Amino acid sequence: MVAYLIVFLVASGTTFVLTPLVRRLAVRFGAIDAPSDRKLHTVPTPTMGGLAMWAGFLVAIGVSRLLPFFEAMNATAAEPLAAVVTCTMMVGLGVIDDRRGTSALAKLTAQIFIAGILILLGVQLAFFVLPGEGLAVLGTDEAVPLTILWVLAAANAINLVDGLDGLAAGMVAIAAATFFIYMVRGADLSESASVAALLSAITVGVCLGFLPWNFHPAKIFMGDTGSMLLGMLVAVATISGVGRNPFPPERGDVAVIAVPLLVPLLVLAIPLLDVVLAIVRRTRKGLGIAHADKEHIFHRLMDIGHGHRQTVLLMYLWSALVCGSALAIGVIDGLLVAGAIVAGAVMLFLVTALPRLLERRRNGDANGEGEEAGAARPAGTARATMPAPGPTTKPAPGAAPADPSAR
Repeated sequence: MVAYLIVFLVASGTTFVLTPLVRRLAVRFGAIDAPSDRKLHTVPTPTMGGLAMWAGFLVAIGVSRLLPFFEAMNATAAEPLAAVVTCTMMVGLGVIDDRRGTSALAKLTAQIFIAGILILLGVQLAFFVLPGEGLAVLGTDEAVPLTILWVLAAANAINLVDGLDGLAAGMVAIAAATFFIYMVRGADLSESASVAALLSAITVGVCLGFLPWNFHPAKIFMGDTGSMLLGMLVAVATISGVGRNPFPPERGDVAVIAVPLLVPLLVLAIPLLDVVLAIVRRTRKGLGIAHADKEHIFHRLMDIGHGHRQTVLLMYLWSALVCGSALAIGVIDGLLVAGAIVAGAVMLFLVTALPRLLERRRNGDANGEGEEAGAARPAGTARATMPAPGPTTKPAPGAAPADPSAR
């Protein structure tokens, strides 16, 4: 664990120190995210913070090559080099998008190309665990499209969820920490290193190093530079930890067999759910999938009545609950775990819905007071009484007309 802790601290410290420098660089080159009617921030804010995260990732990878614990892994595994190459390409794509903007089709095409580079460098899904069937070996016809789809899903899910200050960094940190625990649980850490655990530890580090500068009110945004970098890191880590693992769980325990399949999905459940809902919502309205709107999950939480920070913290808690549930199912067996998960979900639902419930109660009390006041009035009395008109009199003959200016 000491080796993983070292790379985590290096990634976190490097990102934290370099973020203010990247902020100055973004201001100098005009990489500023201006407010608009479809964005929540009201102050022009520098973007491209993902450059600091990328630097933290590169330094941490470099340090890992100097640690004896990772020596054997670096000598045989293709993932570290593949991660460096493809993450750098994703960062380059993000810089172009943050500076000049790109069309959705151009961005998607570039992401597919980068996923293809990842496959050419030797990283792709090789195995698939089928509940009740055991291990399925994927051929090239299945492995290539599934790998590309997973890279696209991870990169774009994190990109879409990056809508509030600190939201994406915090949620990815929770997801990566969960996956790290999953990969090292029960393993003999003194003998072999795990690429998936290494990349997960680095991902947590760069997120936590960036978060102090990105939490509301944000001094800098990660931009597409950061969100696509994190998506690539998550994709490579999960492919390495699950899709290339030739040792499936034993048969007979459905929950344990399903966990390697479910963990990568559940740790990104909230971002992926937001993506699916956005696609369905925009398709029904006849809009393009890339059309921006203010109907994401976090927008709805703010509509309910939660503030900016409250919404972000609630999203953290929901992500932690989903990730913890996926982890607990595979590690701990028993009704106690199921009960704790249900109780946590109920409590979080109540906290989430509390502003709306209080608002309905206030409205109900106000309506009740109005009905009581109406019932207390005598029957037949008007709500407001107009003054009765006075008798109409004609002016006397020869009398001077009344002054029209007099009231």
